[in-house]
Amino acid sequence: MARMASTSFSAPTVGFDLDMTLIDSRPGIRACYLALAERTGTYIDADLAVTRLGPPLAEELIHWFPADEVPAMADLYRSMYPAIAIGPTPALPGAREAVAAVRTAGGRAVVVTAKHEPNAKLHLEYLGIEPDAVVGDLWAEEKAVALREHGASVYVGDHLGDIRGARAADALAVAVATGPYDRDGLTAAGADVVLTDLTEFPDWLASYRPARA
Repeated sequence: MARMASTSFSAPTVGFDLDMTLIDSRPGIRACYLALAERTGTYIDADLAVTRLGPPLAEELIHWFPADEVPAMADLYRSMYPAIAIGPTPALPGAREAVAAVRTAGGRAVVVTAKHEPNAKLHLEYLGIEPDAVVGDLWAEEKAVALREHGASVYVGDHLGDIRGARAADALAVAVATGPYDRDGLTAAGADVVLTDLTEFPDWLASYRPARA
């Protein structure tokens, strides 16, 4: 007798970026840069800085401080961050539902971000978003280390660095146009799937799962 093809599939582990993917971190980060400028007496164009979110903190601080001061300024910024930046930062539309959709499907949701890990966890706890794991302090291709460790087959982000991280992990690169790049820019950078925002993610995930069966 011919063997019937199996229709079973394993639910995916999905990685999510944090800043401008799950959360709109611009208000909190802007407030923290202004506080850092006041504390140090150094001018920082906070409005410009929040248009460049994604790369590690040091890559922004080097625009405003001498290179030898950047590590100390990064430590100071991170120490000020919880009291200043957590409260003003909202979840982006669909963020909670996107994480919940993965878990409802029987998968695991993992946040992999360049943000300092303790501060990333504070954001998620404050907003009531509950992934299965949070890994911080990783950028672009470095994110592949955590994605592979957790077995993620999909990575969702807003930045070209997120697409690079997904590629390095051999994961499907799903991009949302809620950060600095529009749909055309994300497509041109090699995203496999481009969504307007995370409100579209649950329906996409539902269609992706049967496609894998």
